[in-house]
Amino acid sequence: MPNLVLLPGLACDARIWEAQLPALPAAFNARVSDTQLHNDTIEGMAAAVLRDHHGPLVLCGASMGGMVAMEAARQAPERIAGLALLGTSARPETPDMFTLREGAIECFERGEVREMIEPNVFFAFHPTQAADPVMVQRYLDIVLGAGAEQLIRQNRAVMRRPDARQHLPLLQAPVLLMCGDSDRLAAPECTREMAALLPRREVVWIPECGHMLTMEKPDLVNAALNAWLGREFPAA
Repeated sequence: MPNLVLLPGLACDARIWEAQLPALPAAFNARVSDTQLHNDTIEGMAAAVLRDHHGPLVLCGASMGGMVAMEAARQAPERIAGLALLGTSARPETPDMFTLREGAIECFERGEVREMIEPNVFFAFHPTQAADPVMVQRYLDIVLGAGAEQLIRQNRAVMRRPDARQHLPLLQAPVLLMCGDSDRLAAPECTREMAALLPRREVVWIPECGHMLTMEKPDLVNAALNAWLGREFPAA
């Protein structure tokens, strides 16, 4: 049975998987990677995942974690039993986003973390969940807790990420693509593009959901993920 490794998004940690970990089949020995804390590039994060977790792997990545999962599949396709990619993109950084991140990094370097994060936090959620102060505060606690150094390092890693579209057509492992229908940070068109490239893919759209799928719609995410795992790995 492959091991299941959960990969958090930018400035996130195991807390974004709190609703998933208890719901996943025990046979997969699911664990959350912290490779994003110790590496400066998407390539380095992916190499660390492959080094730290032995044997065949199912990688489940959200946002930046999905980028890491795709890069791990490029580096060692023979190790990848499956990928679950949530709210992510295979594209390289666009010039506009590169400029926006540069501006954000300048704010972080000046210590203006809260001033930068708080006004933009609502972009991560569907309006319904953005109106939930408990959920928004939980997300803020996670991102602000990452601190300026991690926000700078991880944004730079995303800015310099490789173009995963070049190798996705070669991937033979099954892939689950999951996207919120109102995701404003990894637009649905990014998921449709990945679906068109992947030989073995299943696409699940999460209704009334933004970028933070695992927090916004945990029951729907858990159901889709477990159903896919059951179909692709029935021995579990």
